[in-house]
Amino acid sequence: MSRSAVIAVAIFLASHLALLIGLATPEKFVFDEVHYVPAARQMLGATPSQPMLNPMHPPLAKELIATSIAAFGDNAFGWRYPATLFGALAIVAVYLCGLALFGSQEPAIAAALIAAFNQMLYVQARIAMLDIFALGFGLLAIAAFMHGFRRQRPQALFALAGSLFGLAAACKWSGLFPLGVCIVIVVVIRLMQGWHTLFADPKPGDWYRPDLWPEFRAHHAVLCFVLLPAATYLPAFVPLYGLSLPDLLEAQRRIFADNTTTAIAGHTYMSSWPSWPLLARPVWFLFDKTTDDNIAAIVFLGNPLVAWPALLALVMVLRDFIVARRWDAFLIGAFYFGSWLAWALLPRTLGFIYYYLPAATAVSLALVYVLRKGLPRWALWFYVGLTAIGFAVMLPISAAFVGTSMQTFNRLMLFQSWI
Repeated sequence: MSRSAVIAVAIFLASHLALLIGLATPEKFVFDEVHYVPAARQMLGATPSQPMLNPMHPPLAKELIATSIAAFGDNAFGWRYPATLFGALAIVAVYLCGLALFGSQEPAIAAALIAAFNQMLYVQARIAMLDIFALGFGLLAIAAFMHGFRRQRPQALFALAGSLFGLAAACKWSGLFPLGVCIVIVVVIRLMQGWHTLFADPKPGDWYRPDLWPEFRAHHAVLCFVLLPAATYLPAFVPLYGLSLPDLLEAQRRIFADNTTTAIAGHTYMSSWPSWPLLARPVWFLFDKTTDDNIAAIVFLGNPLVAWPALLALVMVLRDFIVARRWDAFLIGAFYFGSWLAWALLPRTLGFIYYYLPAATAVSLALVYVLRKGLPRWALWFYVGLTAIGFAVMLPISAAFVGTSMQTFNRLMLFQSWI
């Protein structure tokens, strides 16, 4: 087994075990578990099959939750266990992305640690919602695409990426956003090659080269980014709808209608996409008083020591993409902004900061990219240590099993908009 594979397995095991600690606390539904767990129970025949519960999202993530309930019981651990698996896979995927971008173990491991120390991934990987499943599949797909990007023959890796994107979309349609980014990248590069575009001073690190993918044809692109995603997306619907084409099409129509309709009613924790990178409005998943002065809290907020420095790092990434035409800066920027700004194109007005999860996880790559440029080696690990401290400070409001006092909770709520 290669060194990279050993490290990937070690990252997975360590992340998975860390996410399991205190997983069954609280023993009741947390936030949107009230929608997805009953839908999973229905798939097991525990409730009447009609009306179908939660038809507004594809079924794969709910099927995975149902499988876990069947294996571990209809309890908090059974509901949430598969989320921890996909949270650990997401951290491994960041490591794999780092290997593709930076070409060495140290920065790849640092990127995985920064992603792990961001409360967003930690909180979402310990709740029975859909986003972590789409994130895990989606990041693995992005890693495959990044590893294939600079190869002469990327067909196999692009095919793997497309298949994984289909699985991500089968969990939640937001999994289509990074697939769209890949399609745009391939189309832009092929158009520039068709126009015989040349840079005045070509460099080996350019994101565009006229000799890129010499044997990658249009039919390969259609297979990798259209047919294979469809082939892995649709089977998730078969247990619910059988092989009836009208029923399958109606299910897609319903998902599209429910996810593109402008929401009229507001929500206490709703926020708009421009505010997400600033951590302007978190979501309180849980707030329970356990004693007179102690509470169990789960706040989807993110680690400020990751989110706020990342804004400066992203500016530098954009600069290097535009000025230096660096391929690694190009890919980091494309998948960050593609995953975030796609929400600006949707007509729905109801949004939440956890929609920012894929982009917020990608910022770990931007931070490592910047910290490797002209800085001593210790600077990267010093920053990783700072993010670990930030994670520890925020843990009492990120994990219900830790618990905290009202005084500490109020101290951690830095801004009025967080309350």
